[in-house]
Amino acid sequence: MSDEKTQQQWQAELDPETFRVCRQGGTEAPFSGSLLHNRQSGYYHCACCHQPLFYSDAKFDSACGWPSFDKPISEQSVQYIEDFSHGMHRIEVRCNHCSAHLGHVFEDGPTETGQRYCINSVSMSFESDQTKD
Repeated sequence: MSDEKTQQQWQAELDPETFRVCRQGGTEAPFSGSLLHNRQSGYYHCACCHQPLFYSDAKFDSACGWPSFDKPISEQSVQYIEDFSHGMHRIEVRCNHCSAHLGHVFEDGPTETGQRYCINSVSMSFESDQTKD
């Protein structure tokens, strides 16, 4: 279900770091992301297409340097791809709507799911569900 935009269109729409991570499969520096320490209640959306990906109640501090979640909003919001880069086997997580690279999922999470979705801050936007006065 990939968005039909070209790499050139994505590059024109996204800032350079978001393009590098989301469209070229890069990784932001650990402990540098703006959403790492976010504790607000709300939704994390794909930075490219704004599809909801994670809810704040699934977020936890894994001390890995990137925002971590124990589950996506739904299994239909993300896709999984085997990744053999950097001499290791990992499972890459992408947005199921636009195929943006989000991060990786590991089976060492501390909750009942056993999952740790290690997601780049730059690949997400955040929308608070707090009511405004």
